[in-house]
Amino acid sequence: MTTAKTSARKPFALAVLGGTPTFAQPVHVGRPNVGDRANLYRRFDEMLDRNWLTNDGPFVKEFERRIAEYVGTKHCVAMCNATIALEIAVRGLELAGEVIVPSYTFVATAHALQRQEITPVFCDVDPRTHNLDPRRLERMITPRTTGIIGVHLWGRAAPVEELDEIAWRRGLALLFDAAHAFGCSHRGRMIGSFGTCEVFSFHATKFLNSFEGGAIVTNDGPLAKKFRLMRNFGFAGYDNVIHVGTNGKMCEAAAAMGLNSLDSIDDFVAVNRANYDAYARALDGIYGLTLVPYDPAERNNYQYVVVEVDADRFGLTRDELVAVLHGENVLARRYFFPGCHRMEPYRSYFPHAGLLLPETERLAAQVCSLPTGTSVTERDIHVIGDLIRRAGASAAEVRRVLVDREKYRDASSAES
Repeated sequence: MTTAKTSARKPFALAVLGGTPTFAQPVHVGRPNVGDRANLYRRFDEMLDRNWLTNDGPFVKEFERRIAEYVGTKHCVAMCNATIALEIAVRGLELAGEVIVPSYTFVATAHALQRQEITPVFCDVDPRTHNLDPRRLERMITPRTTGIIGVHLWGRAAPVEELDEIAWRRGLALLFDAAHAFGCSHRGRMIGSFGTCEVFSFHATKFLNSFEGGAIVTNDGPLAKKFRLMRNFGFAGYDNVIHVGTNGKMCEAAAAMGLNSLDSIDDFVAVNRANYDAYARALDGIYGLTLVPYDPAERNNYQYVVVEVDADRFGLTRDELVAVLHGENVLARRYFFPGCHRMEPYRSYFPHAGLLLPETERLAAQVCSLPTGTSVTERDIHVIGDLIRRAGASAAEVRRVLVDREKYRDASSAES
C-alpha cells in the first residue's frame, strides 16, 4: 500500500517557543483512505457505461449485500450519509418525547433527534469506557422516554447487554450509533447486529469510506422495508407513494468507492493497528498521558488513537498540548469537545446539564485524538511522540508563553 509522505525536519526548539514547525505540511487526524485506484476507476467506467448513476443501482445493491455479510445481519440499507440514516432510523422506530443519548459523542447523534422535535436527554458516561453508563441511564428514564441511542465510541462496544436488558424491561426502543465501529466486535460478535438496528458512517474521514455515506443494518425485515421506503420519498414502484420519506439514497459513485474500500479493508486495519502499536511505544512512560486501550480479544478498526491528558501530572492541559502540536503542524483534535450539552441549541435548553455530566465534562477537557491512517508513517509517529515528551518536559516555559500570548490576544481584542 502506498502512503503519502510527510516531511519532518529535525526538531530544535518547539515552534511555540520560537522554533520552526517540525512538519512542513499539516499532519491530519484522518485523511481519506483510497485503496486501489485502478479498481476504483474500473468501477467508475462500468457505472458510466451503464448510464445508471443513482436510484438503487447495481453497485449500491452489491455494497449493501457485502456490508450485511461482513457484519452478519440480514439487511443493510445504504444511505447518502449517516446523519440521514440516524434520522430515518429514529423516525422508522416511531420515537417521540425523550430519547436518552450520551452527550460525549458527535453532535449529529443529538441533532437526529432534535430535528424531529424529540428531546435528547443527555446521560453521563463510564470513565473507563467513555460509553453510556447504564446505572446513570436508568435514573434518567421518565414517562416521556421512548428510546435509547447507544454509541460505540472509538469502536469500543457500548454496554449492549445492560442497555438491552433495561430497554426490554422498561419497554424502550434501543438502537446504536455505530459510526466509529465498522469492523469491530463485541464478545466475538460483529457490531451491527445489536439492538433493533445500528447505523454506520462511511464518511470520507472514516477508515472505510464511500466518499459520503452511511447505512442502517438490522435483522428486522419489515423495518428494513420501511427504511427503504423512507430513503426514497416513500415510493413503492412507479407513481406509488405509500409512506412519508425523503431523499436519503446512496449514489452509484459513492457505492463504488465503498466497494473499493471493502476490497482493501484488511490493509487499512493493518496500517491502523501498526500505527496504534507505534504510538504505544512512542508514548510509553510519559507521565500524565494515558493512551486509550483496545481489547486484544476483540476485533477493532484501530481508527482512533486517543489519549487522556492529566494536566496535574503532565504539566500542561489538553488544550495547551494541542496548541503545541498545532504549532508543529500536527493537527490533533479535541474529541468530543465541548460535549453536545454545551453546543446550541442544547446549552440554551439545558444550561445546567453539566451538573449531571461530570465524567463527560472531564473527558471533554482531557481527551485528544492523534493523527493516524494510511497517510501517517511510523517515523511521523516517532516524531509526534518526541514532540509530546518535549512539551511535557518544557511545560512551565510553554505555559508561560501561551498565557502571555492569550493576554496579548485579549488586549488586542479590547483595543479593537
